[in-house]
Amino acid sequence: MMKRSVLLVLVFCLIVSINNLFGCTTAVISGKYTKDGKPMLWKLRDTESFYNHVQYFIGSKYKYMALVNTDKTRDVQVWGGYNSTGFAIMNSASFNTNLDNPTEFTDQEGVIMKKALEECASLEDFENMLNSLPRPMGLNANFGVIDANGGAAYYETDNNNFVKFDANDPKFAPNGYIIRTNFSFTGKKDIGYGFVRYQTASELFALADAQNDISVKRILNDFSRSAYHSLTKQDYSKSLPIDKNDTKYVNTGDYITRHGSASNIIIEGVDKGEEPRNTVMWVNVAFPLTTPVVPVWMDNEGSLPKIVSSINNQNSFLTQNGLLFKDCCYSIARSSGYKYMNIAPYTNKTDGGIKLLIDKIEEPIFERAEKLTNGDFSSKDIKNYYEWLDNYVTRKIISYNK
Repeated sequence: MMKRSVLLVLVFCLIVSINNLFGCTTAVISGKYTKDGKPMLWKLRDTESFYNHVQYFIGSKYKYMALVNTDKTRDVQVWGGYNSTGFAIMNSASFNTNLDNPTEFTDQEGVIMKKALEECASLEDFENMLNSLPRPMGLNANFGVIDANGGAAYYETDNNNFVKFDANDPKFAPNGYIIRTNFSFTGKKDIGYGFVRYQTASELFALADAQNDISVKRILNDFSRSAYHSLTKQDYSKSLPIDKNDTKYVNTGDYITRHGSASNIIIEGVDKGEEPRNTVMWVNVAFPLTTPVVPVWMDNEGSLPKIVSSINNQNSFLTQNGLLFKDCCYSIARSSGYKYMNIAPYTNKTDGGIKLLIDKIEEPIFERAEKLTNGDFSSKDIKNYYEWLDNYVTRKIISYNK
């Protein structure tokens, strides 16, 4: 009896760990419903791999850039990105499929996304790739995909099959967007994780849609950095601490951004007929609340900002500093303390906290990026922007830390 009790405790701890560390909140959005007419992918990544960076690859067929872990998996797995054709992909793990047909061959999601970016230019290519994979596929995920032809869809996958949910089809997406957290609609009902996050994201998207404002800035500021909890109806931004010493803890376990949130990407595709080179990926390479967002474009030389790159296999500047700022907010290390965020250093009534710093840093980042997002730019323009970006962001963060 004692052994059985210990086993049950271990299983429970494993389930809690998975729920907190391996979730994601994601969305696929049809260009028919976005503010500027371009399809979009959004992935708020939850994982135990907190050290991420952006990397450029020359694939077997296409060049691509992607979010990767800053570890030995960086060259074999990717966790969201796009290629030179304008094809983009990301995923969220699912925990309610493969329950009746488990296999030892698992965790192939990052490998498959890398393969897709190397080989696929369209949703049809991706479907053909899935059909060609040997079974079992080792998949248990929802893949969000967009392409330069206006395609936008989710693919719910398991070891043997996949089901497409088309964001351009009102049957699946009456408002042009589809949200997924950590369960599949084709899986077993009421099993999985992220049900509260799913509801929160649904409410936030519904409001943005009603206001005709599904945009990069809205997703970044109101979704990825949401202070709202859909079950309790509480919003911690409505009751701020007086200053950074006015300690106020919030259990963020079921918020969209929580302790396990490692990074965030918003990929803005192109309108049908537009040049694929205009695709842009906005990325927080570390904790989204404490890390400025940075835009990256594809050029022939694979240029990237230094502040989101891993140089000599080291952590990127923004990853390192974003996690240092995060540690100021999650200061309890023992037991379940990681669930509790002290919002006082993050945001308060007196000096605005880390949030105000991030907001101020991002204002000129967006302003200057707008000149490049209209498609009238060269590789030199991109390099000049990155050079300014590296110097500007580094200077601001170093100055704040003094």
